[in-house]
Amino acid sequence: MTRDSTTATSGSGDIVRSLDLLWGTGEAPSRGPRRGLTVDRIVAAAVEVADAEGLDAVSMRRLSADLGVGTMSLYRYVPGKAELLDLMLDRVRGLMLDPRPSAPCDWRAAVDALARAELDLHRRHPWLLKVNQTRTVLGPSALRGLEHALLGLKGMGLTDPELISVIIAVQSFVSGIARMEAEAVEAARETGVSDEEFWTRQEPYLDRAMRTGDYPLTAALSPDAFSADFDHFAFGLRALLGGFETMVAEAAGR
Repeated sequence: MTRDSTTATSGSGDIVRSLDLLWGTGEAPSRGPRRGLTVDRIVAAAVEVADAEGLDAVSMRRLSADLGVGTMSLYRYVPGKAELLDLMLDRVRGLMLDPRPSAPCDWRAAVDALARAELDLHRRHPWLLKVNQTRTVLGPSALRGLEHALLGLKGMGLTDPELISVIIAVQSFVSGIARMEAEAVEAARETGVSDEEFWTRQEPYLDRAMRTGDYPLTAALSPDAFSADFDHFAFGLRALLGGFETMVAEAAGR
């Protein structure tokens, strides 16, 4: 994945055109290339490029070359990159969902499943971290994902705003873990210096700093405090579940 210099923003194009394409309510082109070009093929090709090379590599010119059609042919199906991004976001989220929500389950299992699915989504599509999704264009997959989450969490007994906040908390936590992982890989690739080598170079300086006595708490940390083997995702998820347990108990007493 190449480093994206800017952050893209969902919902920054013609929202009505994006919604028409997502929900299949727009008019299909009256004529098209003989190669059977479709919106789905264009979106799939865009996701493939973004997964391999980053979001900046996605352009109408690049996709036309990969699909073997003229660039102007793509504009008969998708107005531009902004609307294409909305379709890409809905597509990748749809790939992680079952066609229909499963039966209600224990909310703890639902939170665990939501967190793990989100982490897997970001690991498969690291370019998602480059997208400002504050204004998500709600397509079928986005709404189906919300339906899945609400079905699993309804047993918490929280108010509707609190249930939405649970989802936001989980997604925010997971995106932080995913960003940490992706940026570590990105830094090693860009600099050619591994994490181990990077920290080894700092050891003489850190050792002298610790001997000054100016950083007693840091100096007292155990040798494995920054171990790469520690599962920060599992620890953070356990902490989230513990906090939610308290809120569920409070809700039950209201």
